[in-house]
Amino acid sequence: MGNLFAGPHLWILLIVILLLFGAAKLPALAKSMGQSARIFKGEMKAMKDDDAAAGTTAASTVDAAPNDKPAESKSGPAAPTP
Repeated sequence: MGNLFAGPHLWILLIVILLLFGAAKLPALAKSMGQSARIFKGEMKAMKDDDAAAGTTAASTVDAAPNDKPAESKSGPAAPTP
């Protein structure tokens, strides 16, 4: 199946948008869509940075954790602590 927005479909879509919004409002519409896309990309980057920072913090916490394994005495393994 070919591209959905190829050939006459694209022209029909553009004409419908022009009729709905009018020529005067198209620049404002394009500007607001661009700003929305920029904000969305910024938020996605921030989320990726937060995930990377959380992953680094979690890895360093695991590495820095003391050995919680109780020492065995001569009488046998230590009882688990509640």
